[in-house]
Amino acid sequence: MTLLELQRRMAEDVMRPLSPDFQMQTTTEDGRSIAAIAEGYIKPNERLSSFDRLEIYNRQYWFRVITAVAEDFPALNAVLGSDAFDVLVLAYLRDNPSSSFTLRDLGSRLPEWLQDHAEFTSGNHDLAVDIARLEWAYVEAFDRAAIPPVNGADFAGFDGETRLSLQPHLQLLNLKYPVDELVLAVHRENALSDIMSNAISKRRQTSEADLPELPRQDIYLAVHRYDNSVYYRRIDREAFLLLSSLQSGNSLGSALESAFQDGTYTAEDQTAKIQEYFAHAAELGWFCIATPK
Repeated sequence: MTLLELQRRMAEDVMRPLSPDFQMQTTTEDGRSIAAIAEGYIKPNERLSSFDRLEIYNRQYWFRVITAVAEDFPALNAVLGSDAFDVLVLAYLRDNPSSSFTLRDLGSRLPEWLQDHAEFTSGNHDLAVDIARLEWAYVEAFDRAAIPPVNGADFAGFDGETRLSLQPHLQLLNLKYPVDELVLAVHRENALSDIMSNAISKRRQTSEADLPELPRQDIYLAVHRYDNSVYYRRIDREAFLLLSSLQSGNSLGSALESAFQDGTYTAEDQTAKIQEYFAHAAELGWFCIATPK
């Protein structure tokens, strides 16, 4: 066996998904004995067989990636409880194995994947999906770029054909539950969480949290970074539609039309709302000049 063959063999065995009870599987998908495979390249010692030694690395790998996802989704972990959360993440990672050099990207597809897997959410599916979406928006808002915003003088030259970009870190969410306070509370509680050793052999378990009942209520959130901290800002529906339209590349005139198309506001109220939206967004530096395509 060449060094390259050994590396590929070891990687395949270490990254093979765990069994449902979080042990190393005993056979491959085609029925071969993993114990026999391990004996082919791992030397046993006085205390551990080749299989046992390989299992340590296999379980370490999976507990580390599950922990990495848990660090980005602490509120989802708290709502479901660690046992159910670990099962969910193991299933998610089977369908979405790591394809990036960084653990940061492991959870990037979890909110979308969870939407189609209600069997893992203990009857709280929409709530769990909202929590996952907000927690991933937090990661994106924390990590994504900030570019020079539009300044006050730039606004004087805007018209209906102007195209504005939004800061890359700004995330816009339409949620079915008011989960922002819940997620904030859990994130604050976990701010000083333990540093996990790279030699971890088991996950720290937490029970399902005893959380207050959240009423179903549509909310609109802007998740953004300001002075190196992430904030959740509730906005009204029209502000959400306006910003989402601009984020999609539409002109300022088109964005304003889509935001107020239902005619809820009088002309005077609409003007006041637009001034309010732009004042807040400009103060927070959300607007940028769109780069021509």
